[in-house]
Order: sequence, then C-alpha cells, then structure tokens
Amino acid sequence: MPGFSAWFKGLFTRTQATHHLDMKPPSRLLNPAHGKLDEHVNAKETLDKLEEHLFCWLLDVEPRQLNATSSNTGMVLGELGRRVQEQQIAELPRQPMTLPMLMSALSDENVDRPRLAKIILGDPALTDQLLQIANSPFFRAGEQQIESVDHAIFVLGLDGIRSVISAAIMRPMLAARSSNEALFAQRVWRWGLACARAGELIAKAQGNDSNAYFMVGLLPALSYMTIRREVQRIYRAHSTQADPEPSVLRTALQRYDWPLAQLLAATWSLPPRYSAHLLEAERPAPKRTHTPLNDGIILGTREVLRHAHQRNLPEEELQQLVQLSDGQFIQVREALVAMLKDNAR
Repeated sequence: MPGFSAWFKGLFTRTQATHHLDMKPPSRLLNPAHGKLDEHVNAKETLDKLEEHLFCWLLDVEPRQLNATSSNTGMVLGELGRRVQEQQIAELPRQPMTLPMLMSALSDENVDRPRLAKIILGDPALTDQLLQIANSPFFRAGEQQIESVDHAIFVLGLDGIRSVISAAIMRPMLAARSSNEALFAQRVWRWGLACARAGELIAKAQGNDSNAYFMVGLLPALSYMTIRREVQRIYRAHSTQADPEPSVLRTALQRYDWPLAQLLAATWSLPPRYSAHLLEAERPAPKRTHTPLNDGIILGTREVLRHAHQRNLPEEELQQLVQLSDGQFIQVREALVAMLKDNAR
C-alpha cells in the first residue's frame, strides 16, 4: 500500500530502542489504570506476575523454564527485529480477500442484511467459519441452532454479527498447523477471544465503537502466533536446536507483540482508528482514561487463567488495575465468566 513502508519504518525507528535487548525495557502488554491502586499494591509487579502466569500457561512450562537464560536470545531478537523493520516476516498472515469489502460494509450504519450476507457467502471458507463460530458458546444466543448466514445476521443483529465476522476472519490464522503447536494455538485463541470480548463489552458500556475493540482485541493473540512461528523459522535457519527454548519465545513475544499487531493492522489496511487504539493501549499517557483494550486484556487474561485453574490474581487487585465503575466491572466480569463456563461444556 502506498506510504505504508515509510510509515511503518518511521514507527519502528521511533520505538525500536525499547524493543532491543540491550536498551531500556520494552512497552508492556498489560498496562494498569492510573491512580486507583492502594499503597500496598505495586501495579507493575502485580501485572508482571499475571503476565508470567499467562506465558507459563500458553507455553505449558514452569516458571524456571520461562526465566532460564539462553545463548540464542540475542540472535533471535536481532534477527526478528530486522525482519520486523524490513517487513520480511514470512509468517505474517496475508490480508483476507473479503476483508476490504467487509470493513466497508460494516462501517456503513445503513448496511442491510442482504448486502452483508452476499459478501460473506461469496467466500465459502468464511461462511463455514462464521457458522461454526456463531454456534459456539462464545457467541450463541440461546439454544437456537443457527443454520445460515442470513439467520445469523437476524439472530445476532448487525452489532453481534460484526464480532462474529472478525472472529471468523481470524480463526484460520490461529488454527494449529501441527501437533507441535496444537496446545499453544488452542490456548492463544481462547485467550484472544476472552480479551476481545472483554474489550468489546467495556467499549459498549462506555459508549465506544465496540466492534473495533473486538477486532483489535484479537490482534495481540494473532501477533503471538505469528511471532512463535517466525521464531521457529529463525531457529531452523540459524540454530542447531530443533525448537526454541521457552525463555526465548517469552522474550520475543514480550518485545514484538505490539509492533506485530501494528504491522498486521497496517498490512491489512484496517481503518486508522484501529492503529490508534493499539498505540493508546501500548503506551497509555499518564492521567488519561484507560482504554477498553487495556482493560479488556487485563480482564480477559485474568479470567482465562482463573477458569483454567492457573495462578492469576485476587479479584480485589484486579478491580484496582482497570478503570471501570463497580457496575461495569461486575457486568463485564460476569459475562466473561459465563462465556468461559459455557464454552467448557
């Protein structure tokens, strides 16, 4: 796309010092709300622990494996950084063919059901994914089986179908390609859906564009899968080891999660507000309102870990780390708990 190369290189140049091993710490995935914590609660330490619990679960390892040192770390970060800067990520998912038409239709407040259904039905793979996801506990409204695209749009409404479409577009890219990545793929998809749904619900409660926050809420999960696959490629080309060490994967994910999410948004020509949402969540300005993406990732992460019987954090600390009213917090958390419970059946 015209101007993309210059824009992304400029973005990377402005932020690359924070993503190199020997420079200051990178930006954070989990950013706390400002000014709500009790004196005895250290927000950074609390969220660092939550992030460590997340990586232990996603990578299916113990903390000692996650924190081990590796001689491959510098090589992997250097090569991965070069590939990001030069836009040579071999595993970067291509823009789905129907995405531009769908984004145009979904941004039109006056779009009608027949037009939207026609676009979806023009892509048989998307149609199959959409029906599967519409009938999953994450999205299904009641006990009624959804049999067709038109039926899905009717039952879920235009707001509901927007999120289902976003999930249907992303799902194939997050599906496991081999038994080696099956568990990671399953868990990162579940985590991504929980974060996206939490962000969507928060945005809706606060009167924001809920559909935009659902899609950007899935981008960190897709960036995790992309990074994992790219690091695997780097190992095959530059290391005698067959698989990356968990500690190397953890560091790569921490360093390049936001840059990969931005690269995906730009490569897919998503509306500018999507990139703006990512930037606001990556580096929230002091004393500014916490974004639905920030709070959605924190809430989604905690609830997924809790539901999987993993170490997480107490509810009273969780509520201090997000910028939600008591009513919003209860409403969103209860919806997430119900969604995860139903999906386990």
